[in-house]
Amino acid sequence: MFDSLSDKLVSAFDKIRGRGSLSESDIANAMKEVRLALIEADVALDVVKQFILDITSEAKGQQITKSVKPDQMVFKIVQDKLTELLGGENVDNNIKLSSPPSSIMLVGLQGSGKTTSAAKMGLKLKNSGKKVLLASLDVQRPAAMEQLQILGDQTNIDVLPIEKNQSPVEITKRSYQLAKLSGYDVIILDTAGRTSVDDELMNELGEVYKASNPSEVFLVADAMTGQEAANVARSFKEKSNVTSIILTRVDGDARGGAALSMSNITSCPIKFMGTGEKLEAFETFKAERIASRILGMGDVVSLVEKAQSEVKEEEAKDLAKKISKGTFDFNDFRKQLNQMKKMGGMQGILSLLPGAQKIKKQMAVGGLDDKILVKMDSMISSMTSKERVNPKLLNGSRKRRIAEGSGNSVQDLNRLLKQFKQMTLMMKKMGKKGNMDISDAMNMPGMDMPNGLPKGFNPGSFPFRRR
Repeated sequence: MFDSLSDKLVSAFDKIRGRGSLSESDIANAMKEVRLALIEADVALDVVKQFILDITSEAKGQQITKSVKPDQMVFKIVQDKLTELLGGENVDNNIKLSSPPSSIMLVGLQGSGKTTSAAKMGLKLKNSGKKVLLASLDVQRPAAMEQLQILGDQTNIDVLPIEKNQSPVEITKRSYQLAKLSGYDVIILDTAGRTSVDDELMNELGEVYKASNPSEVFLVADAMTGQEAANVARSFKEKSNVTSIILTRVDGDARGGAALSMSNITSCPIKFMGTGEKLEAFETFKAERIASRILGMGDVVSLVEKAQSEVKEEEAKDLAKKISKGTFDFNDFRKQLNQMKKMGGMQGILSLLPGAQKIKKQMAVGGLDDKILVKMDSMISSMTSKERVNPKLLNGSRKRRIAEGSGNSVQDLNRLLKQFKQMTLMMKKMGKKGNMDISDAMNMPGMDMPNGLPKGFNPGSFPFRRR
């Protein structure tokens, strides 16, 4: 989402990086580029103005021009202010719940992703041990209630039975009665939206609020809203008691201004973000980590957390044993590919690494994308069980069979075999060394991998290039 903004901010800092001293004009020029980058990203103008004012004021106050490393000092100030703009560090991202049954309202414009977010939040609460009831209050949009029912079926979460010709308030009261009788911990109320904020919508939300007395009111906002995000945030904050924000379509090609404006304008934290179509694609929003991503510093903590959530401890121990014994085979390799897919694929993983923008650009030039993982998996699938365990069996005729069966060329299969061999050698050395640094692994002789990641990343060295 922040690709364009990140490019421009990194470019602005590249111009002052490494200088022994900075003049006030240097700082002013850098801030001018930062201002333009934020405006182009659709950040609200008043937010941009205050942001630049705060940075400039603090830069002068800390005597940047006399600092030992002035470029790093400016960068640190921008990082801190950007984190603050996004809601600040150490925000409590837990969903506030009252005594059961506790209710949560989801509000926002039509098409912002409320219904999907209701199911995603329900799944999150269900996985934490809560008994959840979903209720659709949208009597305006055709099939809105049916959509929530489908999502409830997919997540195995109960949905309030549909009864025609009831008002949103009547549905709210019915959901509370059912929740109380059946022992539900949480009711998630998926309210109706409109194409624009109007009095009828706000009055309806006010009535539902009084009837449900929710512990939280989440404003669900589309990250691709642009400049209008500021007006939407103000209106809902003033008229519907918003307490927190969910940002949707964060994985889309948005400029990012909504995220940078909404929390500041509403004084409400962005607690969650929808990062994909899958119902599990619902992540906790951490301001300091997002700020780090925007400034090209990556988000290694989130990457580690993703890995921990996808990799089971027993599987990791088994893999470690195989590596130490030198018995790592294509079945194990395939498991690693599937784990990469679950963690967001190549793009998802690379977006969390320092220098991600430069890597992604080079990948685009080289025609690399997540189709490579599918291609590799298809070739492994076309191998017999014996061939996966012992690749030395792969003679010319076997290679032709595998290539034809998977819809690839023999050259593609040879690249995969070479990559597998290099990876096996790397893992053996890592096992012997005990704690090999990742940069050492990438720069091993014959590894054909990025040299000095990310600066030396060479798309041509990856096993496949899309033709």
